[in-house]
Amino acid sequence: MEFLQQGTEWLTEMAVLYGVKLIAAVVTLLIGLWVINIISNAFSRLMDKREVDISLRGFLKSMFSIILKVLLIVSVIGMMGVEMTSFIAILGAAGLAVGMALSGTLQNFAGGVIILIIKPFKVGDYIEAQGYAGTVREIQIFNTVLKTPDNITIVIPNGGLSTGSVKNYSTEARRRVDFVFGIAYGDDYDQAKALITRLVEADTRILKDPAPFIVLSELADSSVNITVRVWAEAADYWSIKFDLTEKVYKEFPKSGLNIPFPQLDVHVQK
Repeated sequence: MEFLQQGTEWLTEMAVLYGVKLIAAVVTLLIGLWVINIISNAFSRLMDKREVDISLRGFLKSMFSIILKVLLIVSVIGMMGVEMTSFIAILGAAGLAVGMALSGTLQNFAGGVIILIIKPFKVGDYIEAQGYAGTVREIQIFNTVLKTPDNITIVIPNGGLSTGSVKNYSTEARRRVDFVFGIAYGDDYDQAKALITRLVEADTRILKDPAPFIVLSELADSSVNITVRVWAEAADYWSIKFDLTEKVYKEFPKSGLNIPFPQLDVHVQK
């Protein structure tokens, strides 16, 4: 009976001791997460005020928040009475195992750092990489977020972006717009060239320097192809591409020029 009473008292003492520590740890954790959220937002506003590169803001805010949360968790575990020396040893071994298991994730983290240092692209650039194309909306710790012209969000791991080929359409202020227009065999090439030249010169968005390039480039199976290359500001690329194509399609028939298409002649011999 005395043994049972002693056991009950010991359990009560342990429950009171560790119960108080547990409650204190939970309260500390909740308050700490709330404070970290406030500090992270303040850090974000500070970066905005200091005009930190927009490509770095999301990355630095995420890193800052993760570091604070790791420190908070270590502090909470210490409040529970866990020996920090043993905990750090266990944490190191667990970190090694997790690191080996998440080698791809670590590669994406390293890729994000490389992207921010080398800067092959930045937020707002239109890029093509890993089989996708879109405007860079955010460079995160592990991924880069693209937004396609038809408003689809694409998330690409940073590891592949840092080691693969990236085509950046926003680096240069000017771009060359290429066209290939075909006329039928027997049509007047000089007339077609003069018509295209007139349309090009009438478009004020097309730059005079470098000068437009218009040549007969190929005698194809079903058409005589005329290659046209003009330079313009990057922002005008697609509008010029669409407008000039439409104008050529409308003006060729008016001048007696035929736009060819593949045809097959069948001769039947009796």
